Amino acid sequence: MISNGAHSQKSELRFLLVILAGVFAFAFFIFKPFLYALILAIVFATVFEPLHKKILAMMRGKNGLAAFLATIAVFIVVIAPLAFLGIQIFQEAAGLYSSLTANGGASDFSRVAGDAIKNLQRFFPAQIEFSLDVNQYAKQGLNWLLQHLDFLFSNIISITVSAFVFFIALYYLFKDGQKLKRVIIPLSPLQNIYNETILNKLELAVTSVIKGTLAVALVQGVVSGIGYAIFGVPNAVLWGSVTAIAALIPGIGTGLALIPAIFYLFLSGETFSAFGLLIWGATAVGLVDNFLGPKLMERGVRLHPFLILLSILGGIAFFGPLGFLLGPLVLSLLSALLEVYFAIRKENEG
Repeated sequence: MISNGAHSQKSELRFLLVILAGVFAFAFFIFKPFLYALILAIVFATVFEPLHKKILAMMRGKNGLAAFLATIAVFIVVIAPLAFLGIQIFQEAAGLYSSLTANGGASDFSRVAGDAIKNLQRFFPAQIEFSLDVNQYAKQGLNWLLQHLDFLFSNIISITVSAFVFFIALYYLFKDGQKLKRVIIPLSPLQNIYNETILNKLELAVTSVIKGTLAVALVQGVVSGIGYAIFGVPNAVLWGSVTAIAALIPGIGTGLALIPAIFYLFLSGETFSAFGLLIWGATAVGLVDNFLGPKLMERGVRLHPFLILLSILGGIAFFGPLGFLLGPLVLSLLSALLEVYFAIRKENEG
């Protein structure tokens, strides 16, 4: 009887697991259209949890009202500026692409590049065999950017629904996040202490990546964009966004975008503006990296800037434009899991 009972329990468990796997697969495909919105809501809820706690204290424990105000704050502080920035980048990229394709590909950019090559040839006695189709490379890069941005702007209904899901999910994560955490932890086969460690380290990693490296790069991009606008570099918002991405490259950083801009102004005859942008880049942009960066990353999981850069570029290639956030999120999760794995392994060996 005991043997038959044990066999019956195993059969029931196997049947239940098969049914559970099937239902889980159906649930995954049901939630799949909103998966990115839900992941982003988790990221933003993690990063802005300290703000939610402050609002909750001010509201004297009124959880629903505090969650609503925190959600509105996220929209005002982050979402609205990013949407405006995306529109500006799209408009400037489209305008620059049009100028590169008009009049047989002639543009001020290619003219300045051609003049620079001619000036360099004067310093060499032999003829330099060098050819660079600046327009072609620029058009390819801008075409890639426009394709991804155009996808966002051409799917207004889908974006609107995803945004609605994002804000609703963000509200409930603020409101019931701790309850959800208490429900999820017992489902894991790991010990509760390890589950808590994974969640805490993941939260710390996400916060340090978003608030640290990405925030510094974003601020450097904004400061550089202001400098571009002041000293007359065309398409300041577009090149400011390029500078923000370049700021993630270790060793080179913002110089990858600032130095060509300075040379552009110098070769265009704008010597005063070129020196002005040089001083601006060395002081304003440099101060952000030297003072704001260490302050934002004074605590948390420190990831190498090169790995963060790869995670952003790979994330964009795999997830699309949202990979700018999702790529570092996956890297943060990997870092947290590896740290917990080695801790468990060390404990078992001891």
